[in-house]
Amino acid sequence: MEQEFWQARWRENRTGFHEAAPNSLLTRHFPALGLTAGQSVFVPLCGKALDLDWLCAQGLRVTGVEFNEGAVEEVFARQGLTPEITRAQGLIRYQAGDLTLFAGDFFAVAAAHLGAVDAVYDRAALVAVMPEERAKYAAHLNRITGTAKQLLIAFSYDQSLMDGPPFSVPGQAVEALYRDTHRVTLAQERAADGRIGKLCNAQEQAWLLTPLS
Repeated sequence: MEQEFWQARWRENRTGFHEAAPNSLLTRHFPALGLTAGQSVFVPLCGKALDLDWLCAQGLRVTGVEFNEGAVEEVFARQGLTPEITRAQGLIRYQAGDLTLFAGDFFAVAAAHLGAVDAVYDRAALVAVMPEERAKYAAHLNRITGTAKQLLIAFSYDQSLMDGPPFSVPGQAVEALYRDTHRVTLAQERAADGRIGKLCNAQEQAWLLTPLS
């Protein structure tokens, strides 16, 4: 992953990817995963997204990983929580109530860190991964979550119009990554907002991934 690229974005406060409200594709399509209060959702490369607050408000146990520790700290401060901070095999674990965020490398996360995972919400992770690392990312995500069901939000656009990240992850790429483990269903497609929409006429897509077994 382009960790230095993203760390520079955080240092320079160039966080246009941070949305000012929970993503509306999340609020519209997450209920299709059928989770109930007390179940668990994992959010890879979660940043400081307000999506985390929305998921917590549903009564879910929310776990995320983000390599920028300042973003992790901001989430707890925003929610008025004082986390317990511990070291966990190369990661820094922040935990308060039903919210647990790990500061560190996604690929350092193991199944033992997460426990049982009922669903995955991926809005900012797959699109941040270099194309040549996507298969490694998807395999690791399946491994640590027990091939959990997913709501995946991605962009599709002409990659020649803009250097990623965020990268274009068209439907055929999503299918190639997950068709052996999940039924892949396009739930919604819409014009993307912001810079990526203006520069590339990008489409934002919500995918529901249902385990095959």
